[in-house]
Parts: sequence; C-alpha cells; structure tokens
Amino acid sequence: QVQLVESGGGLVQAGGSLKLSCAASGRTFDNYAMGWFRQAPEKGREIVAAISWSGDRTYYPDFLNGRATISRNNAMNTVYLLMNNLEPEDTAVYYCAAARTRIGTPFREYEYNHWGRGTQVAVSS
Repeated sequence: QVQLVESGGGLVQAGGSLKLSCAASGRTFDNYAMGWFRQAPEKGREIVAAISWSGDRTYYPDFLNGRATISRNNAMNTVYLLMNNLEPEDTAVYYCAAARTRIGTPFREYEYNHWGRGTQVAVSS
C-alpha cells in the first residue's frame, strides 16, 4: 500500500505560480510512476502531468501549453508539480496518484492504483 499526501495548494493570483508536493510512504517509491490530476467543480478528473519511475520521461496534456513541470526525488519519496502562469481555469482540487509500473508514463485515471486526498488550488482573476 502507498499513502500519498499532497501539500502546497492555496490561493494565487492569475499569472502567478504554485508548486505542489506529494509525499509518499509505504511501498518502494521507485516502483511507481507518478501523476498529478485535477478536478474542477462539476467537471471530471483530468491528467495534468505524469512522470516515469526514474524521472527520465514525462507526459503533459496539450491543453496546458507548457505551463506545468513535474519532477520527483526518489530519495525523498516526493513528487512535485510546478504550475506557471496560472489562470482562473486552473482552479481545481489537485490529486497526486501512483501507478505501480516501471513502464512509461501512465496518463489515464484507471492506470493509477493509489490516490491522495487532494489539495485545493484557487486562482483569482
């Protein structure tokens, strides 16, 4: 079992940046690819970024236009998400997720086995 705890959410003005952290405990962290998802009010959950177990491969959806950067520190059992040039449309609960695989960068929700409780990000205009 892997436990995930997100932190770093909050209120930020449009155009600003925010760095989220996700601390993992439990099983060996480097057996897992990691991902960040988000869910806005009355919308489905969507992928924001994913990173392979080693950190050498990443995935981002096109709609973010390069505003997101995912990274991980396996020695610290932590994965990060840096969001730049935030827009009000980025307002959502951001979730960290773990997929037990050393192959690729999963980007579908069903590929992930463990989820954190989420951290709220609110972007004001």
